Amino acid sequence: MVFGVGHRSARLMIVGEAPGKNEDLQGEPFVGPAGLLLDELLAGIDIARPEVYIANVLKCRPPANRDPKPDEIETCKPYLQEQIRMIRPEVVMTLGNFATKLLLRTDTGITRLRGQRYDWWLGATLIPTFHPAAALRGGERVKDQMREDFALVRAVLDSTPTAEGQNSSDPESDREVSGSQMELFP
Repeated sequence: MVFGVGHRSARLMIVGEAPGKNEDLQGEPFVGPAGLLLDELLAGIDIARPEVYIANVLKCRPPANRDPKPDEIETCKPYLQEQIRMIRPEVVMTLGNFATKLLLRTDTGITRLRGQRYDWWLGATLIPTFHPAAALRGGERVKDQMREDFALVRAVLDSTPTAEGQNSSDPESDREVSGSQMELFP
């Protein structure tokens, strides 16, 4: 089981698909080659891994590393929802199709959604990008697009006023949750 790891008051939360073999063995999301690329992309925008919170849609590795099934996503969705509610990030960055489609409630693929920012649940901004494993397979073009998406994360974080301790306060006291926001991630 790989629940998540990172700073409990992170301004940036990264959400991937599901743990892979390395993640399952180490109990931490995004280790191995994909994790190294993620660390490199974060460093490129002057963010260290311990400053973010990293989670996955699924908390357990699917058999034979297959794509998550709808019932597995539905089973794990409340856990991810609560992680987001507890961390209260300013920016949520989704990595790959499954996380992006779930959190934006769309069937549109990552290639069309990436490179944009979306006003999202709990006042956060959601920014989709490719999964690091896709960049490892897809070469420099995909990595360059990911760098653009990470630069967008940096721009959003830089434009957001930072109140000291903002995310560590009582989550219900500083931000209202409207019905329409809740519908984005029921």
